[in-house]
Amino acid sequence: MEQLPNCPKCNSEYTYEDGELLICPECAHEWTLASAGEEELKVKDANGNVLSHGDTVILIKDLKVKGSSQDLKKGTKVKNIRLVDGDHNIDCKIDGFGAMSLKSEFVKKA
Repeated sequence: MEQLPNCPKCNSEYTYEDGELLICPECAHEWTLASAGEEELKVKDANGNVLSHGDTVILIKDLKVKGSSQDLKKGTKVKNIRLVDGDHNIDCKIDGFGAMSLKSEFVKKA
């Protein structure tokens, strides 16, 4: 018997095939085996533009940095971002500050 992948939505191990589709009986999520590897993180900036790895973004608001007496100023350009899953969905390095995590709602695509 062939081992089917777990559900990408709820991680249930009880998936089954129905023709071309894979179906999860616990959450009713349907997907194809070809699309299972294509699920990619979709992160949008403050204007609704889709961001991707390596983009350059600009801060749209002054941001306070915990543990620092300096703030990140509006208009600061951040190059070569990395998208991650979570509350702060952008990881980056900012000159003068080092490694940071930002929320996408406070940046716009350059």
